[in-house]
Amino acid sequence: MSAATASRQHGAAAVTDARLVLATRSAGKVKELVPLMAAVGIHVVTLADLGVPESPEEDALEVFDTFEGNALAKARHFARVTGTIVLADDSGLAVDALGGRPGVHSKRWSGRTDLDGAELDAANNAFLQDALRDAARDHVSVTATSRRARYVCAAACAWRDGAEWHEAVVRGETTGQLLTVGRGSGGFGYDPYFLSDDLGATFAEVGRDAKARVSHRGRAFAALLQQSTVRALVARLAASQSRA
Repeated sequence: MSAATASRQHGAAAVTDARLVLATRSAGKVKELVPLMAAVGIHVVTLADLGVPESPEEDALEVFDTFEGNALAKARHFARVTGTIVLADDSGLAVDALGGRPGVHSKRWSGRTDLDGAELDAANNAFLQDALRDAARDHVSVTATSRRARYVCAAACAWRDGAEWHEAVVRGETTGQLLTVGRGSGGFGYDPYFLSDDLGATFAEVGRDAKARVSHRGRAFAALLQQSTVRALVARLAASQSRA
C-alpha cells in the first residue's frame, strides 16, 4: 500500500457541518462501507441521506488516470458542495494479461452508458471475458497466470479546518484469479468472477464481513482511518457524536 497526504487552499466556503459523508452514488459501495464504518464506531451519512441531487458536474470528476486522482477529485467536490467532511473512493480491476486494464475505466469498460446497476455489471463482465479470449488468441497463454488480477481501491478524505483545506488518500489492493464462469450472487461489479487468493472463494460467494476483511476497499479505508490527521479528525467526530 502507498499513502499520501496534503493540505491546500481551495477558496471555498468553510466546512461547518460536522457529519462525515460517504460520497458515492453506488448502492453496492454504500452497502459495504456504511456497516464497515459502523463496525469501528464511525457513523456516516450518504449523499442520498443529505438529499444531494446528481449534477452534470459529477460526470467530469473521474478524468484522471490514477485511482488516487479520481478519489481525491470526488472528495474535494463533495466537500465543497455539502460543507462537510467527505470520504470518497475510486476502485477497479487490473488484469495482468490485459496490461492492467480496465483499471480506472472499470465501471464503464463495456461502453454501455445506457445501463446501470446489475445490467451494467453483466455487460462489463461479458466484455471482460471477451477481452481475455482475445488476449489468448494474441498468444497470451490460457493459464492461471493470464487470468491473474488485482482489485485496487484508493480511499480519500477531504475537509476544511479554518481557512485551510486538508486531504488524504490511501491505496488498498487484493489479489485473485478471474474465473470463466461466475460464482455466487452477492457483491457487485466483477465480484462473481474474482476468485480471492485470501478466501479461496469469489467475492460474490462470501458474506459482507468476510469480504470486508480482505477486500481492496476494506483495506484502503482501514488504512485511511489510520492516517494521523484522519484518525484525529474521526476521533473528534466520534466524541461529538457520543455526546449528542
